[in-house]
Formats: sequence, C-alpha cells, structure tokens
Amino acid sequence: MDESRLVGQVLPGEAGYRVCTRCIMDTTDPDIVFDAKGVCDNCRRFETQLKVRVVPEDRRQEVLDSVVRKIKRSGNGREYDCIVGVSGGTDSTYLVYMAKKIGLRPLAVHFDNGWDSETAVRNIERTLKKLDVDLFTYVVDWDEFRDLQLSFLKASTPDAEIPTDHGIIALLYRVAGQRGIRYILDGTNFAAEGLGPETSWAYGHLDWHYIKSVQKKFGSARLKSFPHLSVARLAYHVLVGRTVFVSVLNYLDFSRDKAIATLTNELGWEYYGGKHCESVYTRFFQSYILPRKFHIDKRKRHLSSLIMSTKEITRERALEEIARAPMPDDVVNRDRAFVLKKLGLRETDFEKLMNLPVKSFRDYANMHSMFRLRQKTLSVGRKIGFATR
Repeated sequence: MDESRLVGQVLPGEAGYRVCTRCIMDTTDPDIVFDAKGVCDNCRRFETQLKVRVVPEDRRQEVLDSVVRKIKRSGNGREYDCIVGVSGGTDSTYLVYMAKKIGLRPLAVHFDNGWDSETAVRNIERTLKKLDVDLFTYVVDWDEFRDLQLSFLKASTPDAEIPTDHGIIALLYRVAGQRGIRYILDGTNFAAEGLGPETSWAYGHLDWHYIKSVQKKFGSARLKSFPHLSVARLAYHVLVGRTVFVSVLNYLDFSRDKAIATLTNELGWEYYGGKHCESVYTRFFQSYILPRKFHIDKRKRHLSSLIMSTKEITRERALEEIARAPMPDDVVNRDRAFVLKKLGLRETDFEKLMNLPVKSFRDYANMHSMFRLRQKTLSVGRKIGFATR
C-alpha cells in the first residue's frame, strides 16, 4: 500500500496541507501518514485497537456482569469495593452514576489542583449527595503546583497538562493502596476519544522522570508533597497490590449526548461548555494556548473518534464544528485574565512564554522507550485476555 508522510507540521493554507478522507485529522499532526486513498494512520490504528478495547455489543452485558462480580468479591468486608476519580465532568460523573446503578460501592476521589470551575464544584457536590457516595478530596500545595505548571509552560511543549494527569493517577493508586481497594474505575472511553497522535500532541502522564526533568530545568520549588509515581512505585501497585484500572465505559453502549441528558435530568448536573472544560486551566489551555502556539485543536481527535466509532456525528458536521472557534471570545478573555493572575504572570511574561520555540518531550529526559514497551505489552495482553480494556 502506497503511503505518504509529510515531514513536520503543515498548517491550513500552507502547501501540502491535507485532511484525512475518513476522519478530520490533518497535517497539524506532524507524524500523520496517508495511504493511497487518503486515509490516515490514526484511522487505521484506531480501527485495530477498537476491536480489542471496546466490548462487542452482543457480549457487553456478559462481560460487564463478570467484571462487577470480581469487583464485588474483592470488596467483601470492606466499606468500598472500588474507587472512582471525579472531576465534575461528563465522563467521571456518568461513571460514578453507573457504578451505583450496577450495584458497586465506590469511594469518589477528587484531585483539587486549584483550577475547578464553580460548575464543576457544584456538579461534584450535587451528584455525590444524590447518589449517597462518599468523597475524598486531595488539595495540592498551590505553591508547588503553580511552580510546576510554570515549568511546563517554560518547557514549551504541548503537554503542559501532564502534571495534573500524573497527579490524578498517582493519587488514585495511593488511596487504593492505603484502603486495600483493588479496583479503580477509569472514566476514559476509547470509542469516544481514542483516535489521534500517539505522542506528538501529548505525552508523559505516567512518566515521572520526564516531569521531574522539566521541573529540575525550569522550576524553583521542590515537589515534596505532589502525588507521583516512580517506575518502582507503579510496579509495586500493579504487581504487589494487584491494583487494576477498569475502563467501565468501554463495556457500555456509551453516548456522551445521552449521558449528559441522563445526568441533567436525574442528578441536576450542569453542562460546562466542552470536553474537559470543567477545569478553568484546561479550558484556557485547549481553547487558546494549544491552537495559538502549537496549532493543535484537540476537538479534531474527539470528533474523529466519534465519526469512526459511534456514528453520532458525520464527517461533514464535524468539519463544520471544527471551523468554529473552540470557545467564545468573552470566555477566552475572562479565562486569560484569571489564569494569568492566578499564575502570577504579567501580560509581557505570558507573551514571552507564548513566543518561545516549540519543543517536544524528546528535548528533555524521559522514559518513553520503556513506556512504549509497556504499552505494547498491554496491547498484547488485551488481545489474549490477560489485561483489562
């Protein structure tokens, strides 16, 4: 099969710019490859992984029942049988809703990094009260975390939200270990968000070595209290603690629109304007910093996933949606003022950060080769039934 790869990022309006003929991924992904029919490698990889990661419709109930039995059995004699990370967003809220609906006894865990929107806070409080679910909240040391976030902005990579992702995972493992809970319910849904670049848009949610290297180079604060996972600690949780992440939404006929309707009608949950926009920093980063500095629009991967898997949206409609701005100007301007003030940045400081040369995680010390091997091992495990989806 003839394939073509463009070297480096090619933007709309530039010579060589292309859009996949099946999804809406384009040459803003610097690693994209097209076949002779104009279909990108993201589509082909997604199709292959979808068969393994998402349970076929005719087996979903059977597999879900089996997983639920294991979780309940592991929790015999304990106050909780699983942990659910909650953010106030659609996926995590629907996950805790479904956990209760299928008879589990979850403990909700929230990682408060200082950027929760008021809507997210209300959603968490209202949801857990109505569902009668206990909440454990970890509040980060703001001085430490602020310094770490500034370090990633100075590092000038498109994955500046990796510290939050890492902190959440480390916290979930920590709480599970402390309370003797084996199962952590994961709110990711492969069918709705699994298509996209493997590393060029974001990397490192498990790579503490990478995070430390960025902080050592650009930061001034010691990360004394920030939850983290070294390779040894991760191995301990998985091999000794036998802690398992279970992506329950991959076992369900999940539709984000239907989930939003259910949460709104049954729990009084409020929509907050976009995927992961329950965080003010995430909303600003994805609607302003990523597209302005890195020419990355994460809506492309989310919409492309829906085109390829759920058929909830057509390619034509997705192209129309992506042509609109990620957020209204008034929201972006308000968020910009808030983010700069909270980070202690002047306008001139922020503009200097925006104008720094774009870098990649490969420009800093990392353990990518090891985590790539881990991912390949997990993929094989999923295919033969020895790893969760």
